[in-house]
This record gives sequence, C-alpha cells and structure tokens, in this order.
Amino acid sequence: MKTHKIAVLSDTHGLLRPKVSAIAQSCEVILHGGDFDNRKVLDELKAVAPVHAVRGNNDRGWAAQIAEELELTLFGLHIYMVHNIKHRKRNLGGIDLVIYGHSHKYEETTADGVRYLNPGSCGPRRFRLPVTMAVLEIEEETGAWQVRRIDLADNAKNRPVRGVAEGCLKSTVEIIIREMRAGHKVDAIAKKLDVERAFVEQVCRIYVTHPGVNAQGIVDKMEVSALFERSQDTI
Repeated sequence: MKTHKIAVLSDTHGLLRPKVSAIAQSCEVILHGGDFDNRKVLDELKAVAPVHAVRGNNDRGWAAQIAEELELTLFGLHIYMVHNIKHRKRNLGGIDLVIYGHSHKYEETTADGVRYLNPGSCGPRRFRLPVTMAVLEIEEETGAWQVRRIDLADNAKNRPVRGVAEGCLKSTVEIIIREMRAGHKVDAIAKKLDVERAFVEQVCRIYVTHPGVNAQGIVDKMEVSALFERSQDTI
C-alpha cells in the first residue's frame, strides 16, 4: 500500500539542519509553519521538494508574498496553516489538520474533531526546548493518516547552559540586555560573560523581535514550563 509522506517543520530561523534536509528528501511535500528569517532556507527547501508555507512574525520584507494563512488539500487531507495559533480563523469547518508554529514547542492535540500540530522548532535551539519536526504519513488507498514526531538533537530537558549558574538565569539575561544596549556584539558578550554564544544570540533575538519585553519576559519565552502553561490557552 502506497504511503505519502509530508515533512512538517517550522521556526527554522535561518538554519536548515542537514538532518532536516535529509528527512525532507524522503518526502513528497514540505509544509513550513513560518519564521524562516531569511529567503535562503526557503530556497534550500524548494530545491528538495515543493514547499507550502505561511509567513511568520520574523519574516519581513522579502517574505511579503508569503500568505499569513493557507488552506490546501494534500492526498485527500484538508489542511489549514497559520504561524501563530492565536491568529487562526474561527471557522474550521471541513479542516482535518491545523499546522502552526511560533512557540518552538512540539504540540499535538485534538479539539472538535480537528487535529492541531505544532512541529516545534528545527532551527537554532531555544534554551531547554527540544529540536523537533514531524512527518505526516497518509495511506493512499484508505486515506488513513498519522503524525510521526522526530527529535533532531539531544533533547534532555535539563540541559544546562554553560556559564549560567542555577538560579541566575534572569540576572544573566539582564546583563546580556545591558551589554546589547551598549552596542556590544553577540560574540563579544558571550566571550565577556563566558556564556554559550547560542544562548546570548537567543536572548538578543527575543529582545529585538519582541519590543518592550523585559528580562523576565525573555526567560518566560525560553522556559519550557512557561511555554507549556501558556499553550493550554491557545486551543
């Protein structure tokens, strides 16, 4: 029995991991939930398979032609896509699957007969969050379908960040913000504080893309527990 495979990913933020590309090559179609951050990742994915995507809050300028929401039917499955689930349309009649992103956290739930899927982020790791994507498998003969979660990295929940002592996360973020405001670059801040560069980069990214956010707000966006608590109110 023939099975169609669709790669589902989101929030690549400028990074297309080789493993993601390899998995996508085994699929017929790619669905992306937004936040490419640049055209390069989109072009790389298009070279692998046809891409259907929605625009994320970090996709600006070059991404003006990408729709904020999208409806399509693939192999008999009716799909609706939007980057931020809070911006979804209210009438989901006839929709089998809703694909979204934004939180960087893998979620799969069902409500009123509709499956909701956030494949998580398969771009740069956000503090303590897993690096994930999904593969959607549809049987051609029966139309039966399932979602397979794929973990792409060492996803230990309590992975520490080098240079950040336990209980000092907020204060470290505050220092990074001050250094950034002073005009210092990511590499210089990481070196000065002896903190992982990826961590500093993530703090700076959130600060820039969420105007008005403070240190605690950044911590909330980086912590699994806070993201999980907020996600329960989105569906």
